[in-house]
Amino acid sequence: MSTPVYQDETKSFKERAAALVSEMTLEEKVFQTLFNAPAIERLGVKAYNYWNEALHGVARAGVATVFPQAIGLAAAFDEDLMEEIGDTISTEARAKFNMQAQYGDRDIYKGLTFWSPNVNMFRDPRWGRGHETYGEDPYLSGRLGVRFIDGLQGHDPKYMKVAACAKHFAVHSGPEDLRHEFNAKVSKQDMYETYLPAFEACVKEGKVEAVMGAYNRTNDEACCGSKTLLVDILRDKWGFDGHVTSDCWALKDFHEFHMVTKNEVETVALAMNRGCDLNCGNMYVHLLQAVKDGLVEEKTIDRALTRLFTTRMKLGLFDNEKAVPFNTIGYDQVDTAVNKALNLKAAKKTIVLLKNENQTLPLKLSEIKTIGVVGPNADNRKALVGNYEGTASEYITVLEGIREYVGDQARIMYSEGCHLFKDRVQGLGQPSDRTAEARAVAAMSDVVIAVMGLDPGLEGEEGDQGNEFASGDKPNLQLPGIQEDVLKALYESGKPVILVLLSGSALAVPWADENLPAIVQGWYPGAQGGRAIAQMLFGEYSPEGKLPITFYRTSEELPAFTEYAMKGRTYRYMTNEALYPFGYGLSYTDFTFSDVKISGAVAEGAKVCVTVKNNGSMAGAETVQVYVKSPLEGAPNAQLKGLKKVTLEAGESKTVEITLPAKAFGVYNEAAERVIIPGNYEVYVGASAPDTRSVSLMKKAPAKFELSYSGQTVVME
Repeated sequence: MSTPVYQDETKSFKERAAALVSEMTLEEKVFQTLFNAPAIERLGVKAYNYWNEALHGVARAGVATVFPQAIGLAAAFDEDLMEEIGDTISTEARAKFNMQAQYGDRDIYKGLTFWSPNVNMFRDPRWGRGHETYGEDPYLSGRLGVRFIDGLQGHDPKYMKVAACAKHFAVHSGPEDLRHEFNAKVSKQDMYETYLPAFEACVKEGKVEAVMGAYNRTNDEACCGSKTLLVDILRDKWGFDGHVTSDCWALKDFHEFHMVTKNEVETVALAMNRGCDLNCGNMYVHLLQAVKDGLVEEKTIDRALTRLFTTRMKLGLFDNEKAVPFNTIGYDQVDTAVNKALNLKAAKKTIVLLKNENQTLPLKLSEIKTIGVVGPNADNRKALVGNYEGTASEYITVLEGIREYVGDQARIMYSEGCHLFKDRVQGLGQPSDRTAEARAVAAMSDVVIAVMGLDPGLEGEEGDQGNEFASGDKPNLQLPGIQEDVLKALYESGKPVILVLLSGSALAVPWADENLPAIVQGWYPGAQGGRAIAQMLFGEYSPEGKLPITFYRTSEELPAFTEYAMKGRTYRYMTNEALYPFGYGLSYTDFTFSDVKISGAVAEGAKVCVTVKNNGSMAGAETVQVYVKSPLEGAPNAQLKGLKKVTLEAGESKTVEITLPAKAFGVYNEAAERVIIPGNYEVYVGASAPDTRSVSLMKKAPAKFELSYSGQTVVME
């Protein structure tokens, strides 16, 4: 008896998948389009649940390494680190999958298809899910997304380690409480210049296996059934060959809230016909009726299932176990000492030093007898991890990290200071019921470390338990509750107060910037975060993080949250001066850039060469940033188009080369054509963006070059 084609490992995965689908009944096919696909025993198809998460570690399935939240990882500005973390996550994912399969556990969050990364633009700091992203810049998001995907999917010539998924395609960033009915109106120019590039990079360069649609409509089309997004752009223009999944229960919004269809049958027909292959939800059971009514052809369902089973076959789920190299990864590869060390390294790289007046930091422990640690985030585990998180075997809060580092060399006094967002800690107490204690701690201390900010109970996804404000979105950019009042009380003590912010988004802290000597942005720094922050405060290493988002002075200067036009948003389009700009971050050591050269031409591409030297007394790392400004009217401000992290010992120098392809000089016009027009192109090379606020804060300006182009207008792909 001959081997069925779908079991013939000499055939291509796509051939085998198509052959397997051809053996199924219509009813079997329909149920395989659901995220919790049942077994088909007669064909040897095991039950499989597609829903799994891995934004910053294997999530929601027990113990795993909990890395810093995605926005923090973005602050490292380090492509190599992203792939290293992605590789570690996929190793733990395979280890957990192999163990779970051994015990017959095929539950949700137990598969190998991970719905990460989130490469949406963090266009507005009020968006609750922004901390899942890599920030506000399309170039940075694309570079980090591609390398994270590389780490997840691996480089085996035949099999994928795990399958990654770029989400949420494509114009999606709040408001959370309107997402099921919201229509994001956006110009073609903004679409192609801002909202699509990171997805394009993930598809074309990262070869991402899956793409997830968004809940909202974009320009009147429901994203999970959009001809423009799913057919014209994703499949036809970019040549995407993987599968598309809906966001969870997004399809029912078609007829319940978007009103683009009349009922369930019309909804599933629209989604399936437009290329949404997998339904996170249960709406696709109505495909049986849609076929019966002539709204969907069975071959369209076959096309979707061929894509889905191709993914499962690439993962080795239908092959001889010994043929798949990842099947040998044992459960002992989860939560290893090596993984914890990488987690600590990542946390160290993500921390951004925002202010350091008169070298307040690092603290000199030999000169300190008593340290005050105050604030609602000082001992808050939730503020370590962000959302879509796994379970760590060890959590080190900032308070615990300081205790561990200091040991018995100084006394540590602690006060919660205040509730994270309410005006009192105890429900029966008076307002400000911990302020007196905070004052007392400050009075007795030589230095005060105030740990303030947010946690994922305040910013996150609509429907997440515990979100207190606006369905997970922030109503404004202020520190919640009475946190600033407590900061002012600490300041009144006359002791030096160091502000450590734990948050997944930008906070407006102009008072602190004006009055406090040192400010640190710690993000949601992962399970090892408190250890990393403590070691940074006491000078065990030099901070190297850069802001992947703009810190504004107030939310009053922002356009309406529901406005998706980019004018006035992010460093690329804002005209006001930022509190702390995109790309900014201080160090304990001093770097100089010399012998900066640029060669090449606008239309052919250019190469930047620069020598970076560490002139300070301790080792450190700096990010070489290259920005380009096009002369096209209405083009963005100078925007990031190249980056390279360089690590240097004290006194050491290295030469760095960064290539700028021709497309780095192109920007999109109103017709959504990427163009190079005649004129002068500005190129900036330095440790920050070239805006006046960055120059003022860094006390140095990037080198500036002008490249002139006098040829004909070039319309790129």
